[in-house]
Amino acid sequence: QVQLVESGGGLVQAGRSLRLSCLASGIDLGGRTMAWHRQAPGKQREFVAVLSSGGNARYVDSVKGRFTIYRDNAKNAVYLQMDSLKSEDTAVYYCFAPRTRTMDEQWGQGTQVTVSS
Repeated sequence: QVQLVESGGGLVQAGRSLRLSCLASGIDLGGRTMAWHRQAPGKQREFVAVLSSGGNARYVDSVKGRFTIYRDNAKNAVYLQMDSLKSEDTAVYYCFAPRTRTMDEQWGQGTQVTVSS
């Protein structure tokens, strides 16, 4: 059974940093494309960042230069380092593993990030 478990969310002041973690079980994250999405209150879930199997990262414009997605294969984990947080970053953040030939898409349960201004 595949599980993605996020952690690291919390309440933080604007301008500070948080690091979100996504620990996987049941799948090997090494070599997989992984992503982070978020859903703010009253809004649709949106893409935040993706890390390709080849190590290329891409971000939504609103977080470019502030967020960094990376993986640690030894820990079977993907991270989202969030710096210079803004109030508009407040959302539930979800770890996402896209569908492959052998696995349906997988979502974590989400972790709440609240940025106070």
